Amino acid sequence: MTITLTGISKVFGDFTAVHPLDLTIPEGSFFALLGASGCGKTTTLRMIAGLEEPTGGSIRLGDEDITGLPPHKRPVNTVFQNYALFPHLDVSENVAFGLRRRGITSVRKQVEEMLELVELGQLAKRKPRQLSGGQQQRVALARALINRPQVLLLDEPLGALDLKLRRQMQLELKRIQTEVGITFVHVTHDQEEAMTMADTVAVMNAGRVEQLGAPDELYERPRSTFVANFLGTSNLIEAEITETEGEYLLLKAVGTDTALRLPAERCAVEDPQAGGKVLVGVRPEKITLAHAEDADTGSGKGSADNRLSGRIRDAGYLGVSMQYVVDTPVCPEFSVYEQNVERDARLAPGAEVVMRWRPAHTFALDAAQDADAGTLEDSL
Repeated sequence: MTITLTGISKVFGDFTAVHPLDLTIPEGSFFALLGASGCGKTTTLRMIAGLEEPTGGSIRLGDEDITGLPPHKRPVNTVFQNYALFPHLDVSENVAFGLRRRGITSVRKQVEEMLELVELGQLAKRKPRQLSGGQQQRVALARALINRPQVLLLDEPLGALDLKLRRQMQLELKRIQTEVGITFVHVTHDQEEAMTMADTVAVMNAGRVEQLGAPDELYERPRSTFVANFLGTSNLIEAEITETEGEYLLLKAVGTDTALRLPAERCAVEDPQAGGKVLVGVRPEKITLAHAEDADTGSGKGSADNRLSGRIRDAGYLGVSMQYVVDTPVCPEFSVYEQNVERDARLAPGAEVVMRWRPAHTFALDAAQDADAGTLEDSL
């Protein structure tokens, strides 16, 4: 069923954990609440679960107002990071626990079906201590799903797993959600996790939703500096709009003669006008890096590209890519990710380089915002 939060808020003493927000979570969707610690995402989830009483607003599940219902009367189940499996019960009995508590005695078939869903049928008689972290997480999922909730709430369920297993479980969670077809609401601080699994992501910051949308929309077209920086890395250049050219905006980087272009539709400023200031953004992997000696070769559309010169300050090997930090007149630490296919040995610290990227890969934000919002430096 669709979950509708209307003006929902939560205040603890003189601290507002969640400012009044309106949120609609579509039925059957995989929905992620994404944000750093303290942003209000877990508090929002706990209000949906009935574990926290809202200070204001209402929560509806379909047409039913569940704001005042206690947790056990809500058709939702929650999976927490610590799983909370019963150590003295085997896997099948852990999964059957909720059914037996409701007085259902004939549970074998349902337990077998649920263990097959999470691909643990062969481990039914093992105790939790005999399982890996990923297997324990699947048992917790099966135990929650066997009660046939209308909504499954997931509070950082992969946080205790190592990186490789976490990535495997991301795909497993998405597969399970697709098979059972119920609404999943997933709280996480991990951007990759949210973008891998969710149909829709709500990016939260300081108790408010900064932006809501599909993962690719949030990444490719952020509407704030916080979203641009929190979801991956963004290079932000302060610039002034000089004129419009058809469907494009022409800009000049502040303090330089560097000219830039971008489609007007990719500008998050309402009614941009000549003379207005913006922050021009581009993602590191969208940029092509070339040694200055090759600046005018290798790009048939070079004249249409945005172009910027600089000097490599640092270069790091990441396996799948090389990460470069380039000093430029418009940005002291310009990040570039180059896929690890053919490496130019000349691209080393101290080398003069030219960077190019398509105007269509450029976005623009209101220059009144903090350019560091959402970065590691911003959180320190």
